[in-house]
Amino acid sequence: MTAGAVLAASLSACAYNQTLGRNQLLVVDDAQLTQSAAQAWQQQLQTARISRDPVANVRVHEVGRRIVNAAGLGGQRWEYVVFQNPEANAFVLPGGRMGVNTGLIDIVHNDDQLAAVIGHEVGHILAHHAAERYSQQQLTSIALAGAKAFGGSSGAGRAVASYGSIGAQYGILLPFSRQHELEADRIGVDLMQKAGYDPRQAVDLWRMMASRSGAKGPPQFASTHPSDAQRVSALEAYLRQRGWS
Repeated sequence: MTAGAVLAASLSACAYNQTLGRNQLLVVDDAQLTQSAAQAWQQQLQTARISRDPVANVRVHEVGRRIVNAAGLGGQRWEYVVFQNPEANAFVLPGGRMGVNTGLIDIVHNDDQLAAVIGHEVGHILAHHAAERYSQQQLTSIALAGAKAFGGSSGAGRAVASYGSIGAQYGILLPFSRQHELEADRIGVDLMQKAGYDPRQAVDLWRMMASRSGAKGPPQFASTHPSDAQRVSALEAYLRQRGWS
């Protein structure tokens, strides 16, 4: 595909996302990703340990249900599963699938903080971040392949092959992923408030997570997530803007 064709595909794939208040580049949608999400979910169910703790399962189902309803996604069937995993994490997949690790349940101080994480993950669904990320990667790969073909075996072609993907990774894909995380944080606290949870607990949660992680991880310019300080600062500013601080 030529550079002109890539540009044409990019322009035709732009769509306005009202939740985000900006245009998105989408060459696929969540419906097209649902099949892959279903396969990933089934693999997770088959390979991971599932917690049968009735208290944890009821808690995740109730908090998850309230957030999902606040997001306007309660009309579809949802699966809520607690995984026996010490990592403090949760995830939501297109098609109504939510997984929460016992490691997260063990460290949150209340349901509000659990709602902050679940709200963040549901925020990615409302923002169509998975589809946007996939679209970015596909179009970037096509553009780089076209540039490499144009350069051939020349010095320019070798430079594109060697440095083009690195430039795309650090200059386009990773920074945008950090934007996704901050957007999901904002949507998450909106969902918390709408569901009847205290959005201020989101700040307390991320401060706690920051204290637990310390200085681990790559520098921010090479990370798909914003720094803990940036995340907390952005959330505090958003809560003030919304009048919830």
